[in-house]
Amino acid sequence: MTSQQLLLEGVELMFFGMGLVFLFLILLIFSIRVMSFVLERWAPEAGHVATAVAASTQHESAQVVDPDTLQAMQIAIKQHRARRG
Repeated sequence: MTSQQLLLEGVELMFFGMGLVFLFLILLIFSIRVMSFVLERWAPEAGHVATAVAASTQHESAQVVDPDTLQAMQIAIKQHRARRG
């Protein structure tokens, strides 16, 4: 084989490899769009989930904290601030 034939074969392999990568990326984009469509159609809306989480957070914050637990939390916060500063 001459150097010219080797060079042409190398260019041919390069285009073949670039074509495969391009085909893979197109397939990847297509599959991501299909999954996005499926999730938007059948998954619950984010607004309903956020409302449920906010409601449960408000319910939990309304509970009374044990005095011993409150004191332990205050001591831990003071120790953390003393180490930081």
